Amino acid sequence: MDSLLAYQLLRILSLTLLLSSFSRISQSSEFCDAGTGFGDSGCVVSSKSASKLLIKGGTVVNAHHQEIADVYVEDGIIVAVKPNIKVGDDVTVLDATGKFVMPGGIDPHTHLAMEFMGTETIDDFFSGQAAALAGGTTMHIDFVIPVKGSLSKGFEAYKEKAKKSCMDYGFHMAITKWDENVSREMEIMVKEKGINSFKFFMAYKGALMINDELLLEGLKKCKSLGALAMVHAENGDAVFEGQKRMIELGITGPEGHALSRPPVLEGEATARAIRLASFVNTPLYVVHVMSIDAMEEIAKARKSGQRVIGEPVVSGLVLDDSGLWDPDFINAAKQDLILLPFSSSLHFLSHFLTFVNIMIFSCFRYVMSPPIRALGHDKALQAALSTGNLQLVGTDHCAFNSTQKAFGIDDFRKIPNGVNGNTSYHYH
Repeated sequence: MDSLLAYQLLRILSLTLLLSSFSRISQSSEFCDAGTGFGDSGCVVSSKSASKLLIKGGTVVNAHHQEIADVYVEDGIIVAVKPNIKVGDDVTVLDATGKFVMPGGIDPHTHLAMEFMGTETIDDFFSGQAAALAGGTTMHIDFVIPVKGSLSKGFEAYKEKAKKSCMDYGFHMAITKWDENVSREMEIMVKEKGINSFKFFMAYKGALMINDELLLEGLKKCKSLGALAMVHAENGDAVFEGQKRMIELGITGPEGHALSRPPVLEGEATARAIRLASFVNTPLYVVHVMSIDAMEEIAKARKSGQRVIGEPVVSGLVLDDSGLWDPDFINAAKQDLILLPFSSSLHFLSHFLTFVNIMIFSCFRYVMSPPIRALGHDKALQAALSTGNLQLVGTDHCAFNSTQKAFGIDDFRKIPNGVNGNTSYHYH
């Protein structure tokens, strides 16, 4: 069994346990089947179970402190938080002794059912949200990405995808081209569809990237609408040159991905976006801050009084780029082969093929943009988050399986960019 399959089975087991817990709480036999939205018929919770609930004896945590207390809920609204709440027999009681009771997390950055680099992310709006729920996240904000198309059509397409939802969600919208139609549709999105944040890609040349002239137009439009401008900050032109250089040098593996888009290119683009936003006098949200270079530009701007929000992501906070290089391959190979049982040639072959799959694809799983950085960037981002130089954490959950990642086995430029993270959001 390869590590990805083991993870998927573990995730399914976690979800099963979570749903079993909900079953005991609600005392209801009715659940949403996969692919059924909560608003659809056949997807309901009994009125008795939903009306009154006491979560008893847990350690209640909020932004300021923690204490052992009970939480009483009526009709989905928290009515009281205090020790030793007395309730009647019509209240469902959940014993939370020895457990933490905290608000569900909000993930501000996900990509579910997203078409990208010739394929589509492996998680749709049900499986991705179910994984998030298993990790304690109860709402997320996904990105509508209408590649070279109508914003309205893109919005409707994502609404259709989201019919599978099993939790609360919202939408940002990506702007991947600029003309008068896009400008008009942005106004429709804000005034009629409830979208008030727009993302501009400074990377992915020839696909999603827009140049500075168009970024400037987008920033001006966001200001006029009172919407929040967001940027993926990497110098797309320089990245394109870096990729060509790596291929010319014969570097085709995942390490070429990181080498072709170093921190300096993230820092440069972050600084440029910040200055353009300052010129327009509009707030700016920098997504997936992965490097010290970008973080320092954000900190400097905030210190000067500019309205800039920096969003690190889980992978950048807890990982380093060693996974892209797989330095222990030889030792791992020897150990794995020595431990294989020889009693069955079929069993041996199964283990060997599993090992080969892990060896070939494990480093591919860490490919995302901007890349996971060298050791040291992670700790610096953690420190910036704790001091307020960075403001909130997302996951940039954008999951592809090993088969999809293998599209780039001979050319790192073809590896679908993205990692998972929404299940482990709270654990870090």
